[in-house]
Amino acid sequence: MNTQLKWSIRLFYVIWLIILFLLAKPPFNFLVLNTFLAYIPIELSFHIGVNKPKSGILFWPLVIIWLLFYPNAPYLLTDLFHLSLLQPYGANGLLRLDLNMWLNFTLLIVSAIPATIIGMWGVKQINDGVISRLHMNQKIAPLGITIISILSAIGIFIGRFLRIHTVYLFITPELFIKPILNMWNQSSIIFIGLLTIVQLVIYWALFIFKNGQINQPTK
Repeated sequence: MNTQLKWSIRLFYVIWLIILFLLAKPPFNFLVLNTFLAYIPIELSFHIGVNKPKSGILFWPLVIIWLLFYPNAPYLLTDLFHLSLLQPYGANGLLRLDLNMWLNFTLLIVSAIPATIIGMWGVKQINDGVISRLHMNQKIAPLGITIISILSAIGIFIGRFLRIHTVYLFITPELFIKPILNMWNQSSIIFIGLLTIVQLVIYWALFIFKNGQINQPTK
């Protein structure tokens, strides 16, 4: 990703966070914090890759910090359940043409979709960087993507059901560990599996699109 595109993404998030701050009213004001947290791994991914940072001492801490924050990006997909709060259907069974409802719909969708897609680009950046630093064969890239998706799904479960934000790990780590050790059961494992599938399918779709663009014959 070139520098101009990175700055366009930064500008988008600055503008979008201001819009959310001004327009997202309760119960949708959670979007301001959640979108900001989703942007953090996106910004971090701009600084991690095969050849950056040059220092290995800096590379691995950045990867760990990115991994801690990355689940916040696909986490926004689960915020789409809040669409149910809009009560979209009228007494006649048809969608209501309520502009406030459609505004909140827009705030939810525009927050979730770019964060997920750009976040997936970051997954590839970090995965390629780790493979390069460990001098491993690029053929194992799908395994790395799968592992990241599983860890991300675990993070989504922690945020959604244990209500623990990433920042809590740095503020009160002792309150972070015990709930995670006690969260494992059949339901949590199935949820983690389903969210892993969701992420892998989205990544696969983006991979197909990217390869289709690259392999498109020039005229």
